[in-house]
Amino acid sequence: MAGSSNGKNGHFDVRHKSRHILDGVERAGARAMLKGIGLTDEDLGKPMVLIANTWIETMPCNFGLRTLAHAVKEGVRAAGGVPMEINTVSISDGITMGTEGMKTSLISREIIADSVELVGRGHMFDAVIGLGACDKTLPGLSMALARLNIPGFLIYGGTILPGEVEINGEMREATVRSVYEAIGAFKAGKISDEELRLIEDHACPTHGACGGQYTANTMAMAMEFIGLSPLGTASPPAVSWDQAKAGDGTKQSVVNPEKMEIGRKAGQLIMSLLESGIRPRDILTREAFENAIAGVAASGGSTNAVLHLLALAREADVELDIDDFDQISRRTPLICDMMPGGRYAAADLDAAGGTPLVAQRMIEGGKLRGDLLTASGKSFAEEAKHAKETPGQDVVVTVEKPLKDSGGLVILKGNICPDGAVIKIFGYERLYHEGPARVFDSEHQALEAVYANQINDGDVVVIRYEGPKGGPGMQEMLAITAALIGQGLGGSCALVTDGRFSGATKGLMAGHVAPEAYVGGPLAAVHEGDIIVMDIENRSLRVNVSDDVIAERLASWKAPKPRYTSGVLAKYAALVTQANEGAITVAGI
Repeated sequence: MAGSSNGKNGHFDVRHKSRHILDGVERAGARAMLKGIGLTDEDLGKPMVLIANTWIETMPCNFGLRTLAHAVKEGVRAAGGVPMEINTVSISDGITMGTEGMKTSLISREIIADSVELVGRGHMFDAVIGLGACDKTLPGLSMALARLNIPGFLIYGGTILPGEVEINGEMREATVRSVYEAIGAFKAGKISDEELRLIEDHACPTHGACGGQYTANTMAMAMEFIGLSPLGTASPPAVSWDQAKAGDGTKQSVVNPEKMEIGRKAGQLIMSLLESGIRPRDILTREAFENAIAGVAASGGSTNAVLHLLALAREADVELDIDDFDQISRRTPLICDMMPGGRYAAADLDAAGGTPLVAQRMIEGGKLRGDLLTASGKSFAEEAKHAKETPGQDVVVTVEKPLKDSGGLVILKGNICPDGAVIKIFGYERLYHEGPARVFDSEHQALEAVYANQINDGDVVVIRYEGPKGGPGMQEMLAITAALIGQGLGGSCALVTDGRFSGATKGLMAGHVAPEAYVGGPLAAVHEGDIIVMDIENRSLRVNVSDDVIAERLASWKAPKPRYTSGVLAKYAALVTQANEGAITVAGI
């Protein structure tokens, strides 16, 4: 029967969606429209493959995706499909950081998911390949894949190459995090404006996503470990080392030839996946999410992975709780020596053997399930066995001799975060901090205080009303955390917020406090000077006042006026859930 998900001999119907919109006398109008853009009758009888691209010219992260899309479409055509490319939005965290524009970043994840879902459903595509790079693109695309549940997978545009800067005769590797830390150092009078400009000029030498195991590279690895990206496709950089060394500015727009080959093979792979009938929800099992969380923990990845994996789990109808991240991280050793906590950039991981090497080590050490299905149609273990380690590399160590016995993701609970808060620990931080609260009702207020050198040793900077609803948009706070590091306060003060952090953040910084202050969460009851205690070993974050006092303060508390009353930010604030639920938008909440 036309439109059946199964064709002849029980095989998956490769035109399971498109035949509904293109076949039959009644659909002559649709065919006429598509002939207007050059498609032929032969084309209209082939599977339609959606290429969901997040290319945008406002940042280095996604800058190469337009070129990469050409290679993907070549592969689809060669394998007998018809690729049709669409474009959606992306917001650069690195550029908007510390400004009102940062509030739009997390919201873009929902817009990406919504827009790809809309086109996928509306035009009834048979399969989909998502092309992403900057932080919210892969999570947004993965959520769309889960909703559409047609054969599909993700391809990552790749990391930027790390810069090199010479300061006082010493060559240092630099990323965008280095720039934000240098701003703090400059404000504290520790470096000159010439040194700041030198770091600024050399931190981002090519296009590609931010260069450490920050959110973009964390999510790229997580998507490989969960099975939604073919293993080994994420770690090759956006630009090759040879291109970077050429010293020609025009080379920055040239995509790594290895990445282009990955794109062509991806185009061919989607047709095989379509024939097999494997769909995203076949891959997105509870065990696959555990693999992804373990990958984040083992690589010292971003706390944003907690938010994004919770959101994806909701879309895939998989049971996942914020406490699962703590439990899995406790049993997963840290085996990747990567920024921000370690020495190496994401491009160095690729040179060492890439994500397949990490997967292989973890499977051999019994820390990952190797029998799970991936986007290639093969098991995770089958893909990982092809890993090639570079002799002498020290970016990835073994499970038996890890850098740290447990991963860095820690979930705290207490009287100011009864539904949880997230912190990342690399192993060298103190595990206990007690100090007076320095309370700020916006990220901007706090940043001004930091830049004015008003934060002292021992302080706990509290930033509230920056949660999913209150911000709205739960903006990242790299500008503040990096400034504290740059001023030399990273080892002596702490930060607590209902906002979130960049993957580049390090230090005793707890975010994702839930429930947020804007909805009457107990963070709203914290007063200037209250003593806050952060006890990592006991997974506790609390303010040293009684529950009765917190209740009394909240009884007289009034919610601030919303910062936006119309437009996309107001719509988001009306529909978004709390951070411990992934900050997803849900109708009618």
